[in-house]
Amino acid sequence: MAYTVPKLTDYSVAALEDAVSEFRLALNAERSKIVHEVNDPALTPAVRQDLLKKFRDRWLGRKSGLFGHLNDLWLKNAPPDSKKQVGQLINQVKQTDLPQIEQFVKFLDPTARQSSDDIRSHLVIDDESEVDITLPGVKRAIGAEHPVVKTTNEIVSVFQKLGYSVAEGPVVETDYYNFEALNFPPNHPARDTQDTLFIAGQQAKPQRERLLLRTHTSPVQIRTMEKMRPPIRIVIPGTVHRNDPPDASHSPMFHQIEGLAVDTNITFGDLKGTLDHAMKALFGSSVKTHFRPSFFPFTEPSAELYVTCFICGGSGKRGADPCRPCKQTGWIEVLGCGMVDPNVFEFVKDNGYDPKKVSGFAFGMGVDRLALLKYGVDDLQYFFQGDVRFLQQFG
Repeated sequence: MAYTVPKLTDYSVAALEDAVSEFRLALNAERSKIVHEVNDPALTPAVRQDLLKKFRDRWLGRKSGLFGHLNDLWLKNAPPDSKKQVGQLINQVKQTDLPQIEQFVKFLDPTARQSSDDIRSHLVIDDESEVDITLPGVKRAIGAEHPVVKTTNEIVSVFQKLGYSVAEGPVVETDYYNFEALNFPPNHPARDTQDTLFIAGQQAKPQRERLLLRTHTSPVQIRTMEKMRPPIRIVIPGTVHRNDPPDASHSPMFHQIEGLAVDTNITFGDLKGTLDHAMKALFGSSVKTHFRPSFFPFTEPSAELYVTCFICGGSGKRGADPCRPCKQTGWIEVLGCGMVDPNVFEFVKDNGYDPKKVSGFAFGMGVDRLALLKYGVDDLQYFFQGDVRFLQQFG
């Protein structure tokens, strides 16, 4: 079926590039076909010239030429905010390909009385794929880090400079690693299907063997301690899942970074000093930190870490208006932390983690929330929708 310029419903960069690529592939295929046709020795010069005229009119004709259809079907129907980009892309195609078609027809014109070898000396044709490799390729934009990936890398880099290693683990976990070995009691609310996404068909298995999508990256702490003897210092970036409906501040899939340090004589003061340094490295040396008591099953004592709002500078106001990110308090909660509960060490005691001999601290933060604050985005879902127009702002 002969190629026709399609109407576009998607004007994203990727869709436009795909449409241009299809346009050029069709042009290449028809160029290769016309080369073979006009080289038929049985044709008269008049027939060859007629074939070339039809080819030229099909692509360059004023009223029905396919190049003209680009304006009619793409540019005129483009949304206002995409017209400039579409127009630039069409102009680029015309400036590149139109002169080549004119030159192509000139080379094949039988009135020039060129032989088949003369024609092929001007054109490089791949006979197997019927693609003219003399045409320029489609220029694709150079990508950039996604804002969540960029934020993750910045956080990980801070702790790597402190001597931490990066650890990873499976996203599909067992109840044992996700809950039991982290001191969650059997009746803890997090084990309910309202909070956790369980894999179907696990009812016949013992509870500790049932599979689920990990709700935090903490299982990697246990897996790492099973493999490595102390001392250890690790950060754990990765995706996690919870049974939350998507909205402006929640998603069933999001990103976390956790940290774990275990050695002899580690104290809460070491935890405070480490996190204070990390926050200043991330948000600026003027940032102050504040710890408030909290509770987590796998740490005791536990705390939530707040930093002075890096948007309003801790004043609670942005000019005459209240600062929304910190709710006018001047403080923003960024992570949870605490000293590793001795009960957690009991699960890996045989690998050198005797709670009477070692101690450690752990912390965890949501990367997506930090990226929201850092870039001033008001809807978490923008990060996951793949809209190039949104993501290009962070390139």
